[in-house]
Amino acid sequence: MGKTAAIPHAASRLTSSAGLSREIESLRYVSGGRAEALRRMGIHTIRDLLFKPPLRYLDFTHVTSIAFADVGSELTVLAQIQALREKRPKPRLHILELDVSDGTELLRVVFFRQPWLAKQFSQGDWLALSGKIAFSYGFKEMNSPLVEKIESPKDGTSHARILPIHHVSEGLSVAWMRRIVSTALTQVPDVCDYMPADIVSEHSLMGLACALRQLHFPNTSELKDRARRRLAYDELLCLQLAFLLRRNIELEGTQAHAHPIDGAHLKKLAEALPFELSDEQITALSEILGDMTEPRPMSRLLLGDVGTGKTAVAALAMAAAVDGGSQAVLMAPTSVLAAQHAASLGPLFDAASISWALLTGATDAQTRQRIVQEVAAGTLSCVFGTTALLSDELSFEDLGLVVIDEQHRFGVGQRSALRRKGLAADVLMLSATPIPRTLALTLYGDMECSRIKKRPRLGAGVITTLLGQTNADIAFAAIHAAVSAGQQAYVVCPLVRDGDDTSELEDVPCADEGAVKPHAAIQTARILSERELAGLNVGLIYGQMTSEQKDETMQAFREGQIDVLVATTVIEVGVDVPNATVMMIYDAERFGLATLHQLRGRVGRGDKAGEVYLLSSAKPESTARARLSALERSSDGFELAELDLQLRHEGEVLGYRQHGGPSLSVVDLEVDRDLVEFAHRDARRIAQKDYQLTSPQYRPLAHEAIVRFGAYFEEVKGL
Repeated sequence: MGKTAAIPHAASRLTSSAGLSREIESLRYVSGGRAEALRRMGIHTIRDLLFKPPLRYLDFTHVTSIAFADVGSELTVLAQIQALREKRPKPRLHILELDVSDGTELLRVVFFRQPWLAKQFSQGDWLALSGKIAFSYGFKEMNSPLVEKIESPKDGTSHARILPIHHVSEGLSVAWMRRIVSTALTQVPDVCDYMPADIVSEHSLMGLACALRQLHFPNTSELKDRARRRLAYDELLCLQLAFLLRRNIELEGTQAHAHPIDGAHLKKLAEALPFELSDEQITALSEILGDMTEPRPMSRLLLGDVGTGKTAVAALAMAAAVDGGSQAVLMAPTSVLAAQHAASLGPLFDAASISWALLTGATDAQTRQRIVQEVAAGTLSCVFGTTALLSDELSFEDLGLVVIDEQHRFGVGQRSALRRKGLAADVLMLSATPIPRTLALTLYGDMECSRIKKRPRLGAGVITTLLGQTNADIAFAAIHAAVSAGQQAYVVCPLVRDGDDTSELEDVPCADEGAVKPHAAIQTARILSERELAGLNVGLIYGQMTSEQKDETMQAFREGQIDVLVATTVIEVGVDVPNATVMMIYDAERFGLATLHQLRGRVGRGDKAGEVYLLSSAKPESTARARLSALERSSDGFELAELDLQLRHEGEVLGYRQHGGPSLSVVDLEVDRDLVEFAHRDARRIAQKDYQLTSPQYRPLAHEAIVRFGAYFEEVKGL
């Protein structure tokens, strides 16, 4: 009887679960403008709506009276509007001031650039206000708080709850969004849990249906946190499984190359190196070569700070591939970097009797045709290049190793396309962007990871100084002193030209209110050559220039024909001019921390110490200022990476962005460090039991992983 009684319940839960895939227009209240507003936010189905957490919460269960509100504390107050004032101190600056009171004291509330609020509020309205208490001109003050118009709280407990504040867009208010989410939860009240019961139990996770309800309309703060934790774990595990599914599908039925690790080419190249490998380089090389002897193709990420010698390790791995009778390729993000790899490694490959070539967009047609023919015939062993390597006309006789330098600058599709040029090719990705362990496990769950933290050759080092924009004269004095001593300098700008909406940065954090107009390289080069740097030979380089123009400019800089090079982040990686000792970076708050760290790695590379001046208009108490100050204190890229993860969201950390890759909506990698470790371990354990996740126990979880992340991975989205 028990089984018979459970059938209707199971059927209703399956119906609810299926309802998650319905279009958002199937919900009551959703049509026309509201549907369009939701779609602009990336919400197309009920699943998209319910799995997107609220932006913040108004916690009416912990309301503080204004009289007892401590300055500097984040809290919620319920107060009545006593007076409203609109101000326009500048043509484009609208300020709305409210004087509110809860009967214990007066609080001034200030909203900037939100003129529509003046039409929504009237004297006598009751508001719930959540924000940080400040003190200004004799009054307690709250600037730009979360606000909700409420009924009078005098009726007792009607507001003793936690109210969600969801993300919204134009045409959709917070109140309407809350109503739509509530309707969705009513329509799919008891969804089936795709997570295996043993995992739910092991990590003491909340059930899925309960988690969705408590995420959006929590009964208590503790239940809200437990709900978010459950959905954060789901997000992490599904991403890890999507990575592993992709890897397993890619490698199914393939046999890895048998790379020897004691071959003649490898030995000759090691002997030709002009330096001894450091202990960390030796460890990383051992891990890589160990992978290259395994029956499954290698998939490894080599992380190393600027100047730690990753390229030398990669070159030795390429030699091992050649010893096994296969070919190797190294793809770099810019022609400048690819040419530099060829210039530095080419002579070493010659000494080790390894044939090689350089292929970029600037390669002439005749040379290109020769390279294509020799690669196809297998007579050319190694190729350095840019995305020109992805051309359909380039076909390898037997590609055994793919090395991708500065891999985060390539899209997911580009990396996969190069890998597919070889049958079961080993893949080694290099990154000079130090990534915290939690972020590395999340973004590269299907890869092993090696790290090199210390530089084999330290150079003279770099001193970093943070300056206000008005103190640029200090930096200019350092530039003039360096040039007078026969040295060179860089001036870095965030934009290419005035009026650009975008820059060449992968990540441009929002600048503080009131920040100065960002500097553009083209205009700055002209102005400096006429004013502050008059009399010096000022050059210009940026990413939108042709490969030939960039190569000519960099060659002139290396030869000393240019005293000061004005640049964008095109010089961030691979540029090696030991005579350059000073760098000035305009609008430093607009750059990711990793970008700044790599930029300053361009100076102090020789026997002369480097000086880096960060010019910023960031306010002293701002997050941007804290990040920049960290660069003054530390030269450890991994330490800076961990700090940046604490200060900013993981999607922005260190200027890192997965081009075309998945993003996380629930996970906070700083808070959820343990969940990252759990998900990584659990995904590996599940894959060992059932590598394609076809068993009844894991099939629902596989489906969830594919629904969430399959679109990012061509190999799994068709499952």
